[in-house]
Amino acid sequence: MNTEKDFSPLTPSIVRALNDKLYEKRKVAALEIEKLVREFVAQNNSAQIRHVIQILATEFALSQHPHSRKGGLIGLAACSIALGKDSGSYLKELIDPVLTCFNDSDSRLRYYACEALYNIVKVARGAVLPHFNVLFDGLSKLAADPDPNVKSGSELLDRLLKDIVTESNKFDLVAFVPLLRERIYSNNQYARQFIISWIHVLESVPDINLLDYLPEFLDGLFQILGDSSKEIRRMCEVVLGEFLKEIKKNPSSVKFAEMANILVIHCQVSDESKSTNDLIQLTSMTWMREFIQLAGRVVLPYSSGILTAVLPCLSYDDRKKSTKEAASACNHSLMKLVTPEDDEDDEESQTKSSPPGDGTPSKKESDLNDSLNESQESVGFSNISFFTPASSDRSAVTLDLDGIVQVLDRHLHDSSTGMMTRIAVLKWLYHLYIKTPRKMFKHTDSLFPMLLKTLSDESDEVILKDLEVLAEIASSPAGQTDTSGLCDSSDSKTELHIPGGVRDGQPVVVGSKVTDLSPSTPSMNSYFYKFMINLLKRFSLERKLLEMRGAFIIRQLCLLLHAENVFHSMADILLKEEDLKFASTMVQTLNTILLTSAELFQLRNQLKDLRTQESCALFCCLYRSWCHNPVATVSLCFLTQNYQHAYDLIQKFGDLEVTVDFLMEVDKLVQLIESPIFTYLRLQLLDVEHNPYLIKALYGLLMLLPQSQAFQLLSHRLSCVPNPELMRTVEDPKAPVKDKRLAQPHIDYSELLQHFDRVQSKHLEVRHQRAGRSEHPDRKL
Repeated sequence: MNTEKDFSPLTPSIVRALNDKLYEKRKVAALEIEKLVREFVAQNNSAQIRHVIQILATEFALSQHPHSRKGGLIGLAACSIALGKDSGSYLKELIDPVLTCFNDSDSRLRYYACEALYNIVKVARGAVLPHFNVLFDGLSKLAADPDPNVKSGSELLDRLLKDIVTESNKFDLVAFVPLLRERIYSNNQYARQFIISWIHVLESVPDINLLDYLPEFLDGLFQILGDSSKEIRRMCEVVLGEFLKEIKKNPSSVKFAEMANILVIHCQVSDESKSTNDLIQLTSMTWMREFIQLAGRVVLPYSSGILTAVLPCLSYDDRKKSTKEAASACNHSLMKLVTPEDDEDDEESQTKSSPPGDGTPSKKESDLNDSLNESQESVGFSNISFFTPASSDRSAVTLDLDGIVQVLDRHLHDSSTGMMTRIAVLKWLYHLYIKTPRKMFKHTDSLFPMLLKTLSDESDEVILKDLEVLAEIASSPAGQTDTSGLCDSSDSKTELHIPGGVRDGQPVVVGSKVTDLSPSTPSMNSYFYKFMINLLKRFSLERKLLEMRGAFIIRQLCLLLHAENVFHSMADILLKEEDLKFASTMVQTLNTILLTSAELFQLRNQLKDLRTQESCALFCCLYRSWCHNPVATVSLCFLTQNYQHAYDLIQKFGDLEVTVDFLMEVDKLVQLIESPIFTYLRLQLLDVEHNPYLIKALYGLLMLLPQSQAFQLLSHRLSCVPNPELMRTVEDPKAPVKDKRLAQPHIDYSELLQHFDRVQSKHLEVRHQRAGRSEHPDRKL
């Protein structure tokens, strides 16, 4: 530095001392400067004061010589001390050169700059707040300084500045938030610690409402929550906890909608192996749970994104129990927000202030709400999903139904989806079909194939929930008006077709027109028949499904839907089935269910007494399909007490091909006759005079059986019949037989026998063809 240059009003001795390498000499010069400035203050000579500050800044603090810069810093601090309360008028000139020195490569010089700024701020106090952003920016850099002395000095300055902000009521939060939003994404641990400490301080100041600006930096907070430092994570948890407490206290002033997507993003973890990501997910899921409960329907526009985040968490194991429980609470709370009002068109929802009717929920809705409450009390995808809300206005909240269905469908299609997640997806679909049936039926054609495929799931609970959804689709009145694309999703070459017209006096489906199969049963919509057709098709293509789960599925359907409808429709469809072997197997399965399942008790009672046109029509419908399996046909006659017809059928068994499988079925029928289902039949053996054809039919079965355990069982039963000489035929006038068929004028038994012969002829022809192909494998058909 040129010492001969004019630095007045600074004397040459002051200039030399400021440039000295020794700290003590620079300190002496600073004291001289302080005296000089005090004189100017006393004289109210602001021009000279600014001149002194300018010289110290430009010629010293910003000099190329390190000792000069040190002298300039201590000189500026001395000016501030001398100015005292008047330093506020000169703060920009004092602060700017000091902040420039924060970037100096010399750690000692950065320390002196920190010391100088501390003295400046200490004197000015609240007057520095208009310059808070530049101070904060400089401190955030020093917080990450590698030199421990510099860091220590910056911490002292940081504490001083925090004290000033806490004491003042003039802090400009609006101007500060953009800087905070920028700095919060720093990856440096010290900078993050600095940011978190400031947020904690500002949040604790009563006059500073930081909650209003939380959406601006909430994402950054969750980023910091994933820091590798345990101390930083703990600090961030505390800050987030304080914000959440404040949100619970003042929910009316919280901008839930602006923060919903932030939580959705952080609820989805990309690397489950990292414990820090687990903490982020748990915290964000906890926030989401509180948001849904506090904000209510405000979050509905974000429901598809929430479900994307929540559903995978429901399949977590006990290692993530807390996250799983929070996700479950979110799921149930969100589900309860969907109401029948969401089924209205947008125009209707805007014009109606209240839902139609008396406000009393239906039985299904009440049961659904009860189950939701009980579940709540008891209680991924690699790509981040971000959803734009349809509306965030409290007064006009729109349910994002299309987005929800898309998310649910995607989870069903994903083979890696866990069992509990699949169950939750199916519960959602059921809930939506109950609450918003009109809108949901627009999605049914796209959902239907996957719902059918889900019947092959490994979990019984998943299958049960899937059946509940399918049953609701099949029975909902909303399905009556939406029959477009009824069979579009099926291959026309392999699709089973329902025969049209009238059979046995009962109307059946023609196209999309649906009527009752029987006056005694409730009506089903068009999807009921589509469901039955495709269910049988699935059983045909997946024989293992029929073998392992067929009975379970059909029994549950009989509980969820009307058993008569299920059996009537399946029998009707099987009548036109081209795969005769499958038809026989399916009839055998249905017959076993009919005779043994508790769910079919009412239907069995209806068939026992064929006194009405409806029950006779049902018997005829079942009989025609049951003819695919001779033994099942006889058992149906036993169930309906058509003993003479059963005897007539058994007489025809001599013309059939008796195979091992056939004899095994007869064996099972004998076992069934000894079961509680046929107690009434065994008791009728006591009345030999009026039931000769029952005894003759049983003897016919006995003659079919080889000498086996079943033969011994039936033989022993028949030996217990009292006084065999009382057995007489109808031709014996001394023992008139009460032919049950006389009370059934709606049934043409001769035509039924002819139908049995035709069906068995088809089976025989198919077996001969198969035998021919097996003997001549090279023959081209």
